[in-house]
Amino acid sequence: MPIAEDSVREALKQVIDPELFVNIVDLGLIYKVDVAEQDGGASNVDVEMTMTSPACPAGPQLLSQSKEAVSRLEGVAAVDVRLVMDPPWTPDRMTEDARDQLGIF
Repeated sequence: MPIAEDSVREALKQVIDPELFVNIVDLGLIYKVDVAEQDGGASNVDVEMTMTSPACPAGPQLLSQSKEAVSRLEGVAAVDVRLVMDPPWTPDRMTEDARDQLGIF
């Protein structure tokens, strides 16, 4: 059985932006999650994510941690995390939880 997209997003919530101290899912940095079941039942997971700015110094760290978090899920065969900058990230993508944590109303 393929891994549920919700399970991937929950795993990605373990990745915390080191400057804002909010997880990358609630920040709205995850644009797309695709799960493809492979022969034998394992799944390949493709993630498209962005950064709050093109010059984000934590970018490489967030990409690496995202791949690691998804790789730890049972049944994952391969993980590809790609950085995309289109559409550009805006604060409108944040969840209410993230807004509360950052004091944005």
